[in-house]
Amino acid sequence: MADMDLSPATLSVWAGEGESLVQGATQVPVVYSAAYGYPDVESWLDVALGRKPGHIYSRNTNPTVHAFEEKVRILEGAAAATSFSTGMAAVSNTLFALLAPGDRVVSVKDTYGGTNQLFVDFLPRIGVQVHLCDTSDHEQIEAAIAEGCRLVYLETPTNPTLKVMDIARLSAAAHEVGAIVVADNTFATPINQNPLALGADLVLHSATKFLSGHADALGGVLCGDPELVERVFHYREITGASLDPMTAYLLVRSIKTLALRIGRQNESALRIAQWLQAQPAVAAVYYPGLESHVHHDVAARQMRGYGGVLSLTLEGGFEAVKRVLPRLRLAHRAANLGAVETIAGPPATTSHVECTAAERAAMGIPEGLIRYSVGIEDAGDLMRDLEQALAVA
Repeated sequence: MADMDLSPATLSVWAGEGESLVQGATQVPVVYSAAYGYPDVESWLDVALGRKPGHIYSRNTNPTVHAFEEKVRILEGAAAATSFSTGMAAVSNTLFALLAPGDRVVSVKDTYGGTNQLFVDFLPRIGVQVHLCDTSDHEQIEAAIAEGCRLVYLETPTNPTLKVMDIARLSAAAHEVGAIVVADNTFATPINQNPLALGADLVLHSATKFLSGHADALGGVLCGDPELVERVFHYREITGASLDPMTAYLLVRSIKTLALRIGRQNESALRIAQWLQAQPAVAAVYYPGLESHVHHDVAARQMRGYGGVLSLTLEGGFEAVKRVLPRLRLAHRAANLGAVETIAGPPATTSHVECTAAERAAMGIPEGLIRYSVGIEDAGDLMRDLEQALAVA
């Protein structure tokens, strides 16, 4: 199957599975073996040294995990992929594998809270310099890149304020100084956006979110340049943040419906965002599909759809959030997103729970914000549910 001959919807179903299907099975099997045996030392060495394909030990590679990696690799149009036990394992292993003391990173202030903690706390501990820019100021980001850096880290759309970064523009600036570009594509998914095609060197996902889509599997994945992926893979081999075979199976199963789910969530999120703009209790709506969005032109240029997550800020601040959230009947109040069920929550308990209120304010994240991850329910039902909940704001 040629990677680029088929649409993403078809690739979601078929990609990456052929070599894993055995004895006429139509589904990828779950392989639980910890190790893999060989009849002689020479054939064992061929696999161990990479001269022939195969598996040695499941902390390193596993047949079921490989099928998941291949599916995402093909959807992202990448040459290589490796996976991780969680999305934050993907982020942290990538950064620690590619950076060394004295290196400089350029990113933005309002990345996901866990990623931000790596930038403001953990990386500086090992002597990595981090420069965080205003996410909306591309000229400021370009100027910071031009001063020289080893790595540029992009997250677009951002979590939870849905800002959009111009991947092509910033990748070009990064490559002028020889920097590696890493893009977090969790919110957009390969259905809506392909950062590698826009110039990024590496793209990563928290597979826990939309790739899983059912809130029952933790995982992460990295795709892109083979040499860079290989470096991160070897780091992950040693740190041991490997993806479990059963989780890999769940992710393979879930991605088969990715295009269907994302299509529905794109449509519903845009409709709900437009409706929310007219609600008196809502101070602001953040969604890149809205023409009023500060980065709508960039989103329209680099995205095929605008995603299933929107955020809204209530007029009454955090006190209004505490009144509204318990009244939602068709939303889980939980620290997750991207599921078939709608999920809602404030940054204080979800994306930026690691941060103080002052730190969130410095990132431009209001305390009155609710992140609303739209599920596959009927959009009209969700709007009626929001209407009755907002009545108490």
